[in-house]
Amino acid sequence: MSCCFCFSGDKLSPEERKGKYGDAWGQYADNENNFRVKLCGAPCAEPCCWMGSMICFPCAQYKLRHMALNHAEPGSGWSNYQCCQGMFGGCCCIQPGNLGEDNCPQACMCLEGCCCPGMAVSASQGMVMQQYGLGLDEDDVRIIRCNNCLQMLACMASILNICIDFDGDDAVVGIINAVADIVFCCVSGCMTARTYHEIKERENEAPEKYRMER
Repeated sequence: MSCCFCFSGDKLSPEERKGKYGDAWGQYADNENNFRVKLCGAPCAEPCCWMGSMICFPCAQYKLRHMALNHAEPGSGWSNYQCCQGMFGGCCCIQPGNLGEDNCPQACMCLEGCCCPGMAVSASQGMVMQQYGLGLDEDDVRIIRCNNCLQMLACMASILNICIDFDGDDAVVGIINAVADIVFCCVSGCMTARTYHEIKERENEAPEKYRMER
């Protein structure tokens, strides 16, 4: 992850806050409060959660979202579930809240974890950030920028591979895609572990509240 230090840790610029994804993260960029552990420290704080989320990502997101929903409103079960919790808006006829979440929230969450892994973990983390006014520290910004850069590089390489043919092109593109996938998996695992740790620590501070409500 040393390559992350090649990226700036400055707060998100106005340009980076544009678009659905930028707008979703931009609202937290100026918050001064931070998570109890940094993104890079999450694997040490919650090693089992970190490894488990990478082994079976959809299952981890299912569990994490249920925790986040019932942390925000103890005893609510899945009643407040929406696809990505509405953080990223919708597209055409695909709109959060109108996708059958009321009838089959658990099935919808399973599909969300499988089809939209990045948005799934971001939505759960966003719930905790919104509840406690948490922001992004320098390490968060660097890692997010590094991950986004690698995903764009992998996408561009795959497109060029279709248009340009040269010896070893498939191997080069395969390596780039593999690196991008590994980084995404590690970063998503760190986000999952950190959000889990934050919820667990907050509930340990006020156990009676959550025990009585549940």
